[in-house]
Amino acid sequence: MQANIKVSIITVTLNSEKTIAKTIESVLSQTYTNLEYIIIDGLSNDSTINIAESYRPKFQAKGISYQIVSEPDRGMYDALNKGIKLASGLIIGSINSDDWYEPIAVETVVETYKKKPFEMFYADLRIIDRSKEWVKKAKLKRIISSRYWNHPTTFIAKEVYNKYQYKLESMYDDFDLMIRIRKDKKNRVAIANIPIANFAFGGMSTRKNFDQTIRRIIARYQIYRNNEMSRFYILDCIAVEFAKYARA
Repeated sequence: MQANIKVSIITVTLNSEKTIAKTIESVLSQTYTNLEYIIIDGLSNDSTINIAESYRPKFQAKGISYQIVSEPDRGMYDALNKGIKLASGLIIGSINSDDWYEPIAVETVVETYKKKPFEMFYADLRIIDRSKEWVKKAKLKRIISSRYWNHPTTFIAKEVYNKYQYKLESMYDDFDLMIRIRKDKKNRVAIANIPIANFAFGGMSTRKNFDQTIRRIIARYQIYRNNEMSRFYILDCIAVEFAKYARA
């Protein structure tokens, strides 16, 4: 079974005509090809779907299953839940429509899994901020924090996704899911210190004024408390959100 591990990749999109091609091409250029690619669109009214459809022959030529679903949804995480239900891979990754993978991304994930199966994996992330770029290192610490975790590089076993769904409660549903997976000591977590994805700083999760920063600190902290984590995590929430605010 491990010799033929199938990986599903999901991209959630809405009116992404300016960036979607780069994301799709990064999936198409993967060195590992036992893939399926699922695009869940929130009923875009620009040319997003036409652009996505134009890549269908290229995916067919490489033998990669390619699905496009365009319908109303209740936001990004509702769309991800839809994609997860459709996915048939042993492992599932998601890449946003303004981010992109390195060609070795999926190969790195599969090779890591073959050495030691995991429930969740993440790796280093290259962040592009205006004219600057740097690599945010993946770390596996006792402290559960987004400072050490990179969502665009995350791959999760399908059976784990079947157990944990996105709650559709806030823009930090991905953070909540990561905490719930990490809290269960039965779940094996693996990391790789190599950049496998690229993140364009300035998206929904990074644009904010001071009032928004305060609200997001509160939202992050509430997720920690909902998961029965220590009150001291308020310090981590403040550090993470003010670091983003300083760069905005």
